[in-house]
Amino acid sequence: MNAPPAALLDARYQVGPVLARGGMSTVYRGTDTRLDRPVAIKVMESRLASDPAFRARFEREARSAARIDHPAVVDVHDQGDHMGVDGPVLFLVMELVDGGTLRDVLEARGALGVPAALAVMEPVLAGLAEAHRLGLVHRDVKPENVLISYTGEVKVADFGLVTAAAQAGASHAGYILGTVNYLSPEQVTTGAADSRSDVYAAGVLLYELLTGAPPFSGDTALSVAYRHVNTDVPAPSLIAGDVPPELDELVLRATRRDPDARPPDAAAMLAELRRVAVQLEVPRVPPPVPPPRSLEDQDTLPAIPQHVPSGSGAALPPGAGKRTGTRMMPRSDEAEHLATPGGAPPHLRARRRSRRIFAIWVAVVLVLALLVGVTAWWLGSGRWTAMPSLVGLQQATAQQLLSESDLVASIKTARDNTQPEGAITATDPQPDARLLRGSIVVITVSSGRPTVPAVAPGTAVAAAEQALRDGDLNPVRSTDADQFSDTVPAGAVVSTNPAAGTALPIGAPVTLVISRGPEPPDEDQVEVPFVIGERYDDASDKLDDVGLDSDQHSRFSDERGRSRVIGQDPSAGTLVDKGSTVTLETF
Repeated sequence: MNAPPAALLDARYQVGPVLARGGMSTVYRGTDTRLDRPVAIKVMESRLASDPAFRARFEREARSAARIDHPAVVDVHDQGDHMGVDGPVLFLVMELVDGGTLRDVLEARGALGVPAALAVMEPVLAGLAEAHRLGLVHRDVKPENVLISYTGEVKVADFGLVTAAAQAGASHAGYILGTVNYLSPEQVTTGAADSRSDVYAAGVLLYELLTGAPPFSGDTALSVAYRHVNTDVPAPSLIAGDVPPELDELVLRATRRDPDARPPDAAAMLAELRRVAVQLEVPRVPPPVPPPRSLEDQDTLPAIPQHVPSGSGAALPPGAGKRTGTRMMPRSDEAEHLATPGGAPPHLRARRRSRRIFAIWVAVVLVLALLVGVTAWWLGSGRWTAMPSLVGLQQATAQQLLSESDLVASIKTARDNTQPEGAITATDPQPDARLLRGSIVVITVSSGRPTVPAVAPGTAVAAAEQALRDGDLNPVRSTDADQFSDTVPAGAVVSTNPAAGTALPIGAPVTLVISRGPEPPDEDQVEVPFVIGERYDDASDKLDDVGLDSDQHSRFSDERGRSRVIGQDPSAGTLVDKGSTVTLETF
């Protein structure tokens, strides 16, 4: 043990009894002697504390985690080094949550039901959302890292510790395998993780709260990881019948194997969760609290099972210590035992023994008969189901029918000319096909007829054509549709015909109206040149060159050749018909 009880770390933190043990650390109840407050002290395993790479990464991750200031995140107060008797001690000082973990709640209650599940998930997602806003990723969201106090506070713990171990190359194999039920496919295949990986784990967590167990299980951690990579998480309603389709859809979106298909971060998933809660009018209930500790647990130093992960460390474990007690003797046995010194007479003991043997044989025969019947049913028709007819039904109704047929839906969307948006247009396999229960079927949901996208004036032709093709429409060009424009440069798109927002059949043609640039002047018109300041004769010649006549109005002199132009009407730049007269005022 790195830091035995009664040790004083950093001349400040008094170490008390053990709260939890994990593959990476041991958590103690402690006291901050400077501020006189209870704390949780997480002491890292000695092998990790001796690794310089882990130490450096641990300190950086601790500083990052301390930046998260949110009521749904366990506060990180301090981190430090201490040279103990057995070597260096690396520790983290955190807020002490008086309660237990979400794992304790699940073990005590099983599936929580929709209202209680949402009551837990909302603060969990809120805490993760704050971390994602700061650019931090948890990487290990699971029930053991969600703490619940006896007053109903829900807090996420252990930000960054898995990151520190993994990036320092010192991860503990048993610890990593212990969390494989919540790892996203990209964490399994590449080790990479971002906010969408936390969303995947949160989706798995929501599935477990609704059903009582994670979606995938197996004999080995490798088999579970393989299923995360190669199998879609099924809808919770296949296990828990009270889960509505809207909540099914949220779980399925959060656990898509493609990260780009999930909500981008916890804030987006939280917004969807709240929208579903309002839509379904889910009653608000307090989060379920862990079972209370017994008096023996409070008086005895807890003996924590070795499989408890380090994520449970900041909470007081309910019922973690060794329990003892007095077994109650059955009432009839107790009476006979007290009535007969030395125990029951031999004939009574023999009679009871023969009754027990007979009851056991009856139970064995009944169990065997039940097993034979169930096996025969399963090998015959029980494991098969029929594909229902879904075309034309709305998506929610179709998914409910598939669930009732013990089939799992894989949804894709496509435009359709006849079916309204949200209706089923096709299924694979076809209706009435004979399928094994639990098979995945593909249903195609209509996104309606395509509509002409909005193309901004001035858009390049290639970009406008691509936008129409992306909308399942066929771009066409016609010189008859081109038009002059004073605002759109020549060769760019002015508009579409039909206009944006028009619903059309798939592949319908849409004409792009192309700009010819500004409209040129009429060929029978000319622009009046500027002649002010020139001699009258030169000005008259310039007007004549463009097809205009001149008329002189002189204020003081009639000498046409020597006078200069001081004004003209119409003014320079005016468009006039050829042959028009321009009056020149001379001086």
